[in-house]
Amino acid sequence: MLEQTALRNTGSSTGPALRAEGRPGTASISGSASPAIARPIATTGPLQAYGDWLVHIDGSPRSAERLALARRLAQVAGGRVVAMHAVTPVWTELPMSALGDGGAVVLLQQADEERQRAARRLFDAEASRPGAPLSWSDGAAAQGGGALMPAVARLAARALCSDVLVLGQQDRDDPLTWGVPSDLVPGVLTASGRPALVVPRVGHYETVGRRILVAWKSARESARALSSALPWLKTAQRVEIARWNEPGWRYGETAPDQPGMPPPSDAWLRDWMQAHGVTAHITHEGDASADIGELLLSRAADTDADLLVMGCYGHTRAREWLLGGATRSVLQSMTLPVWMAH
Repeated sequence: MLEQTALRNTGSSTGPALRAEGRPGTASISGSASPAIARPIATTGPLQAYGDWLVHIDGSPRSAERLALARRLAQVAGGRVVAMHAVTPVWTELPMSALGDGGAVVLLQQADEERQRAARRLFDAEASRPGAPLSWSDGAAAQGGGALMPAVARLAARALCSDVLVLGQQDRDDPLTWGVPSDLVPGVLTASGRPALVVPRVGHYETVGRRILVAWKSARESARALSSALPWLKTAQRVEIARWNEPGWRYGETAPDQPGMPPPSDAWLRDWMQAHGVTAHITHEGDASADIGELLLSRAADTDADLLVMGCYGHTRAREWLLGGATRSVLQSMTLPVWMAH
């Protein structure tokens, strides 16, 4: 089973259909007469640009929340949802001295298999409900790889053929998320180049993208996040762009981390957005008296925003992710869904 699509058929009594996707020539499996490819509901509008949603699931209850949210959003966009279980096997994270004989490895492998079964049960429960077309992907299996491929690499490889990623905030207190790499969000964003909707580890979000707060900085990550969020911005009821003076730099001066780049212009930004039919209110918050990430979350609460758009800043050093201050703070303390791009 490489990739299966469960398409809820609400117009007849034939029930859901299953489709297997894999290498060329893979046979289709169908429980009823249905097209070879599950087609999304036809729609028009800006959100139609998000036709393919890839959701990371790990077997925890929050995976079900992410999956349900993605289906609601994909339904509006007329798109489809692909769920992918990608975690690091427990036994590969332990030193050889801790594994002892082969019996310990077998027990840990069984625990990993149970986690995958739990993830599949969450998927099946969601697939039984009406909504956007929903698929299960085994990821590396379709490429001839295996479960030992790092979780970030497997998810990023599948993301290359997706429009939107739906990821979760890390939850160290939930044992069901064991095996989810701490650098999953920045790692997948960087490796795939795709934008992601990052969902907090608590809360229920019935709607997203009606009241948007944009964190703007004169940097490519911010520009990438803003341009990838254009479909959201075009359909939002309100868009606010917030910016702060960063340490060693005031508005109207050249940013210290962008040598040679001219000062950012509100007029350029406003004109670009108006060219796409978006009206935004730009605010200058002055000098950052505290961590900008915390200020962003406070501003989002003050404005009742239901989506924060920002760049994901960071780089790797000796295989460890070093995140920018605002990115790190938001990923640790987020209180609303965040649209990120690197």
